[in-house]
Amino acid sequence: MIQLQVRGGKKLPAEGIERLLIRGTNWIGDVVMTLPAVAAVRRRWPGARISILAKPWVAEVYRLSPDVDEIIPFAEPGRHAGIPGKWRLAAELGRCRFDCAILLQNAIEAAILAFLAGIPLRAGYNSDGRGPLLTHSVRRTGQVRSVHQIDYYLAMVAALGCPAQDRRVRLVPGPEYTPLAEGLFTRYGLARRRPLIGIAPGAAYGPAKKWFPDRFAAVADRLLDATGGQAVLFGSAGDRESTTAVARSARHTLTDIAGTTDLREALALIARCGLFLSNDSGLMHIAGALGVPTVALFGSTNPAATSPAGERSVVIHHPVECGPCLKPVCPTDFACMEAIGVDEVYAAAMRLLEEAV
Repeated sequence: MIQLQVRGGKKLPAEGIERLLIRGTNWIGDVVMTLPAVAAVRRRWPGARISILAKPWVAEVYRLSPDVDEIIPFAEPGRHAGIPGKWRLAAELGRCRFDCAILLQNAIEAAILAFLAGIPLRAGYNSDGRGPLLTHSVRRTGQVRSVHQIDYYLAMVAALGCPAQDRRVRLVPGPEYTPLAEGLFTRYGLARRRPLIGIAPGAAYGPAKKWFPDRFAAVADRLLDATGGQAVLFGSAGDRESTTAVARSARHTLTDIAGTTDLREALALIARCGLFLSNDSGLMHIAGALGVPTVALFGSTNPAATSPAGERSVVIHHPVECGPCLKPVCPTDFACMEAIGVDEVYAAAMRLLEEAV
């Protein structure tokens, strides 16, 4: 585990915190990478009631954490949209009478809401000019901004008095997920006794994070030839162009469910996969945290900062002169993704499958 000296923070009190609010992050992958920090907070105050303020589309991930007692929905769009909505949300939080708020989200809005809610202890990084609104402000140094996002959040809560014992991420679906998954197998005509391979060829950030559909299809065909399995294409409605292109390029029939499931349903099916193949995306982080053997393909983004959690995850990434550029659209020749070949992805996938036997 990386040990960072984070300056500018004072420790929160060990006593007197019984109701604690954590402002969660807004993207699925980021949520997964905050979970070790949430676990560290739980260990610091084992008897506290921990509530997470989170957008609805990520709430299900927090529900799978044993360290969270309650999810408070941040309904935007919805009743919390706009300035009137923020006042409404602040009033709702105020009625909960929280003793402390820990702001994992970096935006100033999180600090304003905690301040307006009258929460006496407000802690987090001093990003976005929000330091004066915090009672416990942690300096966000250049060093801490250069580490993996898991360590970024762990460093912040450590400065507040919550040292981490473990940076591993584990999502454990409850027993209610078994009948949910069974129903999805029936809905999509999936065979229960054939190996299931998940593929996530999309990426919300932009096309610079996407490997080529024809190469995804070529790997899928070779894996299905070798295993006799079946493949499911995962993603949101915005990923349908990518999943459709992969399905069109493949010899085998691939089951495309992009845009037809909610996150809970996607979690249920990913948990049943024997292998997951993905670009750098939220679903990649979900698969790794579920313990599914995962092959993660990185182009414009930096695996040193956002590689998937999970002991059975393999990252394929080739450094190029122009990367990691972190741009949503490649301005040149897409060398980072061109360098990733079908043979190496297939070989990595087969190694993971063999190790899982």
